[in-house]
Parts: sequence; structure tokens; C-alpha cells
Amino acid sequence: MVKRANNTKANSKKIFVLDTSVILYDHDALNNFKEHDVVIPIQVLEELDNFKNGNDNRNFEARSFIRLIDELSKKQLINEWIDLPGAESGRFRIAVTEKKTGTDAEKILGSEKTDHRILNTALFLKEERAGNKVILVSKDICLRLKAKALGLQAEDYETGKIKNAADLYSGITEIKGLNESLFSRLKNDKVIPAEGIQTDGHNQFYILRSGRKQASAFHYAPHNSLEFISRLSAMNIQPRNQEQYCALHALMNPAIKLVTLQGNAGTGKTLLALASALEQRKDFRQIFVTRPVIPLSNQDIGYLPGDIKSKIDPYMSPIWDNLKFIKEQFSKEDDMRGKIEGMVESEKITITPLAFIRGRTLAKIFFIVDEAQNLTPHEVKTIISRAGEDTKIVFTGDIYQIDTPYLDAESNGLSYLIENAKSHPLYAHITLQKGERSELANLANELL
Repeated sequence: MVKRANNTKANSKKIFVLDTSVILYDHDALNNFKEHDVVIPIQVLEELDNFKNGNDNRNFEARSFIRLIDELSKKQLINEWIDLPGAESGRFRIAVTEKKTGTDAEKILGSEKTDHRILNTALFLKEERAGNKVILVSKDICLRLKAKALGLQAEDYETGKIKNAADLYSGITEIKGLNESLFSRLKNDKVIPAEGIQTDGHNQFYILRSGRKQASAFHYAPHNSLEFISRLSAMNIQPRNQEQYCALHALMNPAIKLVTLQGNAGTGKTLLALASALEQRKDFRQIFVTRPVIPLSNQDIGYLPGDIKSKIDPYMSPIWDNLKFIKEQFSKEDDMRGKIEGMVESEKITITPLAFIRGRTLAKIFFIVDEAQNLTPHEVKTIISRAGEDTKIVFTGDIYQIDTPYLDAESNGLSYLIENAKSHPLYAHITLQKGERSELANLANELL
């Protein structure tokens, strides 16, 4: 076997020590450190053993990592260095040590936490491999701070992170000073060539202005055309601002198969998505509406009393509230209200936690994923990869309202998708900024 590392290069290599949070975020993490070496403390394997059962994404990541290590090791001992796949890749091993250094994390911080034993493993490696730079990698901010306080370099796991959430693609651009003849052609013909307008080359919404005249348009990149955005409605839900009209245009456009809606609470993301799905109910076999379940105090929903419906209903209540609001738009139309209720009873509309649809084939489904900011990039990829023919997938969420401890505005799956899918011809996105829930709700978003 040809060794990729030689003595002259050995000291230039870094050693990255991964904690459990990294593995639960990305089971393939150890393959993402280029030529550098990766160490997994034995305590991480023990924690992963506790996560291997269940249907949540973290359970899937734990199982996948355990299988990956087993496949890579084959007949080799894993407490010794094993080459990772790829000519330019480094090595990995499982670190088993009870040795302490002059800085003992367990003595300083307490021995009851596994994190402190992981810190000691990294501190021992730092002392043992003085010629190499040893870095702890963790999604846990507090653990990284503890490491730095003990003189150990620590950093976040950067794979899957966007550079800056503040610069995230918004999907909408304003253009001023246009020729008035363009407005006339756009309103009369509805679809015109995108000539005379400098576009970014991908699907995007535009607010066009010329003096007092204003129009909203969608640039459809595959045809290099501008589509006039008319005053659409869905299930008697009428958009209240230009952003919402743009969002509904994307949701109702059969050429667009993947949509993301990002914005504050009260901007109408979930309501518009659900209303558009119901409006197009004849075009799809089923409507799936789902969201990740983020239990309080890190307790699984199995701890809650009652049957499965009683356990999940509190988490799905915002979606049921939106469905109730849509039914109220037909207060004088018993027939339509009955149709919506019948769709729920027959499971034409299925409202359920995300974990309950893992593994299902999504063929001819209108699939809405609410609170998508609580998903990892890998979860988002897995969901989209399940799409069959004639399926449309909509992700909604607010990247600044994250309920999971190891995600943030840059590393969550919704931000990752918006940044990486923006050039695809099947994709459209818009960031909703204007709240329409109530003036009181707007006060909270603007002032508090």
C-alpha cells in the first residue's frame, strides 16, 4: 500500500477531533477534511450508540456513521490510523485514552459530562502530537468556548454553511427607470422577451418601476422571458402585497417544481403554500404538509401521554390553524367546507411530522415542509431526492428563528438550499419581509 503521508509532510498536517454534534449533523464529516487527519474520541461512539434507534434525522446520521466506520475499518483495528478513501485524503482513528495532561478538563469542569472527556482526549493529542495543530470541531458553541478557555483551538464544522445570512439570495430585485413601452407590452402580452433588462441569468422576481408606474414580473430563465404577475388568488385567499403575489405566482407555476419561502412570522408563508396546494388539488394525487418535530427539553414525543395523534397534534397545530382559516373563507359555502373536510378524512391532505414520512416515495405530491430552518442540509437533500414524477416541493421558514441547538442562520438546511439552488431552472425563491398578520405582530418583528 502506498502511504499518502511521508515524514516531510507529517508535521504540516492538522488533526481534527470531532465531537458527537458534528456526526449527528453530517455522518460523512470525516471525509471532508482534505489531507488532514481525523480523530473520533471513543466517547463519541458511546453517545452514537444511544442515538442509533429512532426515526429522526439524528438517528439516521448515527446509524450511517456507525456503518461507515465499520465499512472503512474492515479487519483493521480502529484505534490505529486507517487511510480514508481518495489519493489526497488523510487518515482517521478512534482515540481511546484515559491519560491526563497538565490541563485536566474533568478536574476543572467536572467528570459527569461526556463532553469533558472529549476535551481531555483533544488536550492529550495536543500534547502528544506537539508537531501538529490539533483542533476540536464541534457544532456546540459552549463546548468550543470551553476548549478555547483551556488553551485548545476549536472551530465550527463549516461544511454546509453559507458565508453570510445577511447576503442570502432574496429572489426579488427592484429595477427603476424603465421605458414605459415595456410596461404596456408586459401588461398586454403577459409574457415578453426579457430584452433590455439586465437579469442575473436565473429565475427571479422583479419589481419594475418607471415614474409612477409599477409592475411585478417573473424572469423565467429557460425561455429568457418576463411573465407579468397578475392579481392571483387561491382558495379565496388574496395576497396583500407584491411579495405575496410573487410567492403565489411561484407556488401556482407548473414549470416550477421547487419553491422556498423565507421570512418573519406573519408574512403568510405557510398560509399561501397551503392555499395554493388546495387550489391545485386536482393536479396532485395527495397534499403532504409536514414540519420537523422539535420537542421541548430534548424529550422525544414518545414521552407524551396518549395515542400518536395526541402526541403530534400540539406540534402540528399551526398548520391546522391555517387550514381552519382557509375553511373560514367559505363560511357561506357548505359544499366547499365539506370538500376540505373530506380531503382530510380521506388523507388527500396528510398533516404529519416529517419523521413519519421518511422513506416514502413522493410521486405526484404537493409537498409542503414548514419550519424548514430546523432541518440540516442533509435532511433537505434527502427530502428532495425522494421526489417522484410530477411532484412539487415547497420549503417555508425563518432562518432567524431556529429551535435546534446545533444549527444557526448560516448552517441550516433552508439557507443552504436557497444559496445552492438559485441557479436551477426548476427553482424559485422569494424572501417575504412585510408582515400581514396584524399591526401588533409587526410591532414585535420591528421593535422587539
